[in-house]
Amino acid sequence: MGCSDSKPKVEESTKDCPKDYPPNGLPESIKKLPEWIQLGCGDAEYYCEEKGAVFKPSAMPEECPDLSEHNNFFSEVMIANPELYGKLRGLTTSQGVNLGHCIKTGIDNPGHPMIKTVGMVAGDEESYTLFAELFDPVISGRHNGYAADAVHPTDMNPENLSTTKIDPTGNYVLTTRCRTGRSIRGFRLPPCCSFEERREIERVIVKGLLSLEGELKGDYFPLHGSRSYGPKPTGMSEEKEESLRNNGNLFQEPDSTLLLSSGCGRHWPDARGIFHNEAENFFVWVNEEDQMRIVSMQKGDDVAAIFRRFADATEGIKKVLEAEGREFMHSDHLGWILTCPSNLGTGLRAGCMVKVPLFSAREDFKAILGKMGLQARGGAGVDSEAKGGIFDISNADRLGKSETQLVNIFIEGVAQIIRWEQALEAGEDIEEAIAAAGLPEKY
Repeated sequence: MGCSDSKPKVEESTKDCPKDYPPNGLPESIKKLPEWIQLGCGDAEYYCEEKGAVFKPSAMPEECPDLSEHNNFFSEVMIANPELYGKLRGLTTSQGVNLGHCIKTGIDNPGHPMIKTVGMVAGDEESYTLFAELFDPVISGRHNGYAADAVHPTDMNPENLSTTKIDPTGNYVLTTRCRTGRSIRGFRLPPCCSFEERREIERVIVKGLLSLEGELKGDYFPLHGSRSYGPKPTGMSEEKEESLRNNGNLFQEPDSTLLLSSGCGRHWPDARGIFHNEAENFFVWVNEEDQMRIVSMQKGDDVAAIFRRFADATEGIKKVLEAEGREFMHSDHLGWILTCPSNLGTGLRAGCMVKVPLFSAREDFKAILGKMGLQARGGAGVDSEAKGGIFDISNADRLGKSETQLVNIFIEGVAQIIRWEQALEAGEDIEEAIAAAGLPEKY
């Protein structure tokens, strides 16, 4: 898979894998997909002429490819500092990650004129320090000027949350959720981990999750067709998988060249899955874009209960990892270390599905949210359209502010938006209040 100078040795569990299963081949479920997706789900680095994904980390050209038509933070920094490519091209982390693994997705994907992606991923924790001359300005650009020597604060104490009621009437907020990610120190990140490494990541994480008690107690369900988990040797049933996806609680195979070029689709669906508790209001995705993506959610606006469940879970997993001599990836500068620089720091997105048809009809709706430290998505994800004035509104920042600060910005901001919606329903003028909108002073 190209993330080290030589192929990882074949261990016992890979010897037993049939020819139609990773890392030796593709399962039938993947063979049914278009070829451009299949090419990213095997053992090799992603190479697809159809999609223009032809940059090879294993054989990087001496000169950086032309980035003049690209629109991402990586290309912006590289165009401004063209010497960086040659300076960093020959470096490799102690776990075998080179510059090409980090920038392939940004070279293969020119981007969209209206949507600016990061254009980089980290192949391991060391990537962020070895290639800091490139990562630091990219991180600064994505996170509104975050300095190379800045220190990121962490605060997971639910007692520090705002007591403001987001939706006192219960008429506007449908569901609320908090999500973040965690990575385990010592393993490579999903873009570059080996087949065996991913299985070991799954084993360690699932052991931690199965030790959770009380309202967090639950079970682990590998993706349908995964053969990595002994208690469920063929993964969850297709019916279970379809149910989880229909409810928006489960990821699917990578269907974008951004993810495929990053390397996150290799060996699909092996060692990927989801843990959820019995109430199905706490979920952990395993080995998708991040080693762990942790989600706490429920109907209504009780973000304090959601955050407390979320904090208890991360603490519980941390204790089990420590008993195994493991710990989460974390640094004073970057906070919690995750695959994409956009999620560094807290990695946290506190959001709710909220119905505000009058306020969201404003042409400056998203610009106002930006001033308040918020962002809006349609109900089905990043690029989806909203229906019936229902938007997924969440904190915009991840890095430079603590978890509780970001949740408080979300609480105060959405509470204000609902008050504006109510004012518009009553025919009142809100222009003066809109003009004064911004981040809450104490955050």
